[in-house]
Parts: sequence; structure tokens; C-alpha cells
Amino acid sequence: METEWAGRHSDKDALRKDVWTQLKQQTVSRHDPFGHIPNFVGAEAAAERLATLPIWQQAQVIKCNPDASQTAVRSLALQHGKRLYMAVPRLTKSRCFVEITQQEVQHHQISYDTAATMQNALIYGRYVNFEEMQPIDLVVVGCVAVTRNGGRTGKGAGFADLELAMLQTFGLIQATTPIVTTVHSLQIVENTRLPMQPHDWALDWIITPEETIPTNATYPKPNGLNWDAIQPDQYQKIPILRSLRAFQNQASAN
Repeated sequence: METEWAGRHSDKDALRKDVWTQLKQQTVSRHDPFGHIPNFVGAEAAAERLATLPIWQQAQVIKCNPDASQTAVRSLALQHGKRLYMAVPRLTKSRCFVEITQQEVQHHQISYDTAATMQNALIYGRYVNFEEMQPIDLVVVGCVAVTRNGGRTGKGAGFADLELAMLQTFGLIQATTPIVTTVHSLQIVENTRLPMQPHDWALDWIITPEETIPTNATYPKPNGLNWDAIQPDQYQKIPILRSLRAFQNQASAN
């Protein structure tokens, strides 16, 4: 089965297909996982395990992906009084993040679980640009496959890497900002199966429902946006990329 973003890296395409097939055959994905960050059985337990880590407890500001597999993570962030930033799916807005806080959830008199769904976060959250955002203490990303040494891949669209590169460009994350994911154990693959590229951001922690894995990743952190790695369709469909390129070109001209 070909997915929307297949064809950019054949080895990663094959790996994602294998992982999606395993999840479907073992009936541990709540919906058909193909083409998606899998909404795995046990996602809530993995979120609870993540919340026991000092990096979570010390974080005041958390950035999280919008996928259903991390709804429980977003809910706990709100319950625990964190300032939550969630990327707008596919980065289709010029203000490509929404900010959600415990105070806003309580103001609207809705449950944290309700506010944490992607759809409701877009309704009740405040769309923000990078200048309005606070520095981020912890990043949570969605993954299709991961390795114990910190390798990761998403659906193949590259949104997570773009988000992190843009946040880094605006000084909102640092090289030391921890990057974590919650996944099913079937999403963990051998290190050699997941080729990492220079623009790929590695994981510092992997959390499953049963296990907490520090990766001790040694992959170099990317340094800002790699314009050469940005696909033409990404540049056309993501407004903030065009704005950033124009801004950088103007700055260079001056």
C-alpha cells in the first residue's frame, strides 16, 4: 500500500510498511495504521509512564504533535498545568502552532481529555506565531518506527523535523532540549534498519507502556532549516516556510 509521502526514501518506506503491517496483524492499533502515526493500544499507559520522568515534572512548557496516539500526553500536560504547544496539522496556517493552557480549559468548562483531542485543541487553543511563544522545555514527537539509539521516523512527510528546525531558528528549543516519544514496543526496530539523515532529529527518550528507554543518542543535532532538504511540495503547501525564506533573503540582502 503506497502512502501519500512514499518515494522520498525507499528504505524508510519499507520500514514503515513493515511496522504498520505488524501493528495491524497484532491488532494493537486502534485504527488502520497505514499512512499514520499509529494510535496504539497502551498509549495512555505510555503517557502516564512519561509523566513520571523528571524531564516531564520539571517542564513548564511542552510541545507535542497533534496525532491521536499522543492525545493522552496532551491531556496530562494540561492536567499538570503545563503550557502546551501543538503544531497545526500539516502546518497549513501562517500561525502554525496553537497554545493551550489549563486556565483556558477550565474557562471553557470542558474536560482535559476533550480539550486534548486534535480537533478541540484547534478550536479552544490560541493560534500563535513564533514571536509569541515561550521557550520549550520538552518536545514530544509522534513516530512510526524508532531505534534504541535514538533513531526515529514519522509518516515520511518531514513535519516533525521542520517544526523542530523552525523552533530552533527562533531560539525556542536548544541542543539540550529533550526530545521524547511514546510508542508501542512493536515500533522499536534494530538500529541498522533506520537510516538517519542530517536533517533528522534524534530521540533522547522512548517510552512504551512497559518500558522507559534512555537512548543516549549520539546523532548530531541539525542546525536550523536545511533548505536543500525541503521538498518542493513542502515549500508550496506550508506558508511559514515561504515567509521564513523571504525574511532570510531580505536579511541577507541587507
